[in-house]
Amino acid sequence: MSTRPIRFNAFDMSCVGHISSGLWRHPDDQAQRYTDIAYWTELAKLLERGRFDGVFIADVLGTYDVYAGTADAAITHGSQVPVTDPLLVVSAMAAVTEHLGFGVTAGTAYEHPYPFARRMSTLDHLTKGRVGWNVVTGYLPSAARNMGHDDQVEHDQRYDIADEYLEVLYKLWEGSWEDDAVLRDRETGVFTDPAKVHPIEHDGAHFRVPGIHLVEPSPQRSPVIYQAGASARGIAFAAENAEAIFVAAPSKRTVATQVRQIRDALEAAGRDRYAARIYTMATVIVDETPEKARAKEAEYLSYASDEAALVLMSGWMGADLSTYGLDDPIGDVKSNAIQSLVTSLKEEADAGDEWTIRTLAERGKIGGFGTRIVGSAAEVADQLEAWVAETDVDGFNLSYAITPGTFEDIVEFVVPELQRRGRYQTDYSPGTLRQKLHGRGDRLPDEHRGSSYKVDARVSVGN
Repeated sequence: MSTRPIRFNAFDMSCVGHISSGLWRHPDDQAQRYTDIAYWTELAKLLERGRFDGVFIADVLGTYDVYAGTADAAITHGSQVPVTDPLLVVSAMAAVTEHLGFGVTAGTAYEHPYPFARRMSTLDHLTKGRVGWNVVTGYLPSAARNMGHDDQVEHDQRYDIADEYLEVLYKLWEGSWEDDAVLRDRETGVFTDPAKVHPIEHDGAHFRVPGIHLVEPSPQRSPVIYQAGASARGIAFAAENAEAIFVAAPSKRTVATQVRQIRDALEAAGRDRYAARIYTMATVIVDETPEKARAKEAEYLSYASDEAALVLMSGWMGADLSTYGLDDPIGDVKSNAIQSLVTSLKEEADAGDEWTIRTLAERGKIGGFGTRIVGSAAEVADQLEAWVAETDVDGFNLSYAITPGTFEDIVEFVVPELQRRGRYQTDYSPGTLRQKLHGRGDRLPDEHRGSSYKVDARVSVGN
């Protein structure tokens, strides 16, 4: 069995109902405090106490309106709406922590890369190099419509646009300012040497950016790149760009296949198989004893909503599950995505042959498509170790049943148990988020795609 450290990342979203469908009604859940900056600062301090790598904040720029062809059910249940901007809470969380990383989600489809580059460089400065960016290309048709389009751009074309988007960003982050461009020379009155600041002169199929980056080099220059695409095109994109990758499936067999495909793709892209940290999504429900943990799960499920779960699943899969009865068999649903999900769920749960829409909702309403691990600290630690050994993941992107209660339980019960076993960090290593994750320095390694855009200091010699 592998003995490399198990890594934790917290999975949250600036909304009431992330992937715990209906659990905002639980008396101990504080998700409704998502508009209160104190919620985020308290959570950050808790996660740093638990030595989490970071908090990963999901986002959508649209509503889940595939279910019944309207957003009404999503609005009713608080299913990822209302939702606020994830980038705006990072500075406050950084101010009350020293080591915790911050992965923020932002899409490549609807914002020009030039202002986005400045926003991320700003956060990298303010966090002292603790910020990462989860690159998404978009999947909700409602977001496309509200940005003036009839529908989403075709799947692979979205990645083609994202490829150029990243090219622009790498040119700005890595290739515009030389490291010693800023002089701050009070004697001569020269703050920055203009000979060491270079326009990027980008003129591509989708973007034209002739000028310089507006921000001086930040601790990491490029933020840590996160990605979660599971398609062949998404994996190819991740293999060139990602330094941390999220996967989500309820069975070890499916996750192991995904991890192997990703690591093979990393090698094919000229990088080490372990050049990206891979986290699989999981929801942990833990207590002092197995009986208390299972009672806690049952209590949580009593607040959960079948319809709210199906709202999210309809959006994720592009299939309107409202057109089926709860007791209709899954086999009637016309969706390859649903078939693959059910196969994966059966592998994990060893359920009978007859799966219904109700079964799907029941399994997904706490934790979505990730695995759910319930038990005592020892039982949970055993399961986490088994997942790492059998799938080759580096760690877990931990979603919550209730917040911050789920994370409090993990910090109280699971972290000390893993530390006792020598499988979890007892303190943070120094440095930026990139250094903490990979131990190879603050900047992009030479074999990473972004490094090919680094500024050549020799340019200044000819000026």
